[in-house]
Amino acid sequence: MNDWPEGWSDDNRGPRYGRGSSDAQPEGAQVMRQVRRGPATPPGQRSAYGNRGPAAPPYGAAGVPQQPSYDDGYGEYDSGYNTGQVYGGPGGGGPEGPGGAPVRGARPAPNWRRRIKWTVLTLATVLVVTSVATYFWADSKLRREVDLSQVIDRPASGSGTNYLIVGSDSREGMSKADEQKLHTGSAEGKRTDSMMILHVGDNGDTLVSLPRDSNVTVPSYKGSTSGKVYPAQGRQEKLNATYAEDGPTLLVRTIEANTGLHIDHYVEIGFQGFANIVDAVGGVDINIDKGFSDKWSGANFKAGQQTLNGAQALAFVRTRHAFAASDLQRTKNQQKFLSALAHQVATPSTILNPFTFYPVMGAGLDSLIVDKDMGLWDLASMFWAMKGVQGGAGTSLNMPISGSVGGNLVWDKTKVKTLVDELNNDQKVTVSGN
Repeated sequence: MNDWPEGWSDDNRGPRYGRGSSDAQPEGAQVMRQVRRGPATPPGQRSAYGNRGPAAPPYGAAGVPQQPSYDDGYGEYDSGYNTGQVYGGPGGGGPEGPGGAPVRGARPAPNWRRRIKWTVLTLATVLVVTSVATYFWADSKLRREVDLSQVIDRPASGSGTNYLIVGSDSREGMSKADEQKLHTGSAEGKRTDSMMILHVGDNGDTLVSLPRDSNVTVPSYKGSTSGKVYPAQGRQEKLNATYAEDGPTLLVRTIEANTGLHIDHYVEIGFQGFANIVDAVGGVDINIDKGFSDKWSGANFKAGQQTLNGAQALAFVRTRHAFAASDLQRTKNQQKFLSALAHQVATPSTILNPFTFYPVMGAGLDSLIVDKDMGLWDLASMFWAMKGVQGGAGTSLNMPISGSVGGNLVWDKTKVKTLVDELNNDQKVTVSGN
């Protein structure tokens, strides 16, 4: 049986030359449909292959013999060589071919606008994610331990926001070595070493120090742990004694009852936390007008500009035995230093440097005790206001004093009323303190 298809058997393939062929001569030229040939060369003249034919016209003339063109069914193929085109020469272009079309394999020019756009979008995304993560991290560290809703018989809120800032002598988290280093002693419990009201309003910020030896009347109040209401008995006490008696809520209740000023937020910091914040920020620059020393606080300062570390800063704000008007001068030093600290924390070198910003935030937030309604924005507003006071954009004063009784400082009722009215109405403060 013949397996060849019809027309392809060995019997009808005809004479062949080469392998399997019995003919001594090669096969005749086959007609190739895809090759288009030019006219035959007349006898007697040489063709391009050495045969005689008509004389060849000059190179580049219109009569250049046409080279074979190949038709594979997809249209004519023109290599470009029959027109004299050479890559990189006239008409060839270079990286771009005729008509400006790019040559395959050429590297496209970078799209800088697109790159810049994606770089900006990436950086913006990283910034947003980092900011959100930082906010939730910081918010989770706030110790919201004071419930101002427990305070009874409160005065109406005025314009602006009032912060009560308390520095306590709490030794929480301190070792014996820390107590010795910071000259704090080892007293049990905690008392208030400093108290200030910071009013933040549209007509300038005001920082008012309340001497801890201020003579006040203890009002009726609700016990912070018992929930029992204790009626007023006309008792006269030092202001810091009310904090020692029943903590922040009684302190707030007493200040509101004796001033008529509504306290919106409460912020407290202890010895250790205060020193840690100062060290985390790299020390605080301050100008001391007159040198002083105090064995009780460990203070030993010369006059002039200097940078205080945590231990030195704590000694500076606690010292009172070195001054004749002990409590009043101490409150002035506290105002001066806290404003300088706020200014240092709010500088770009602290906020924009993560190696400083996060340690400062960590040290501060771990140490601060605030009210349950306090937010990070409230805390930031407080710091910016204190910075403004230090920079001259606000006012700082002691509560006006008219005299003393039994060693306690008596407030000037007339001036206090004027001061409170101005704060409640968010007016520029005209009252001067001691």
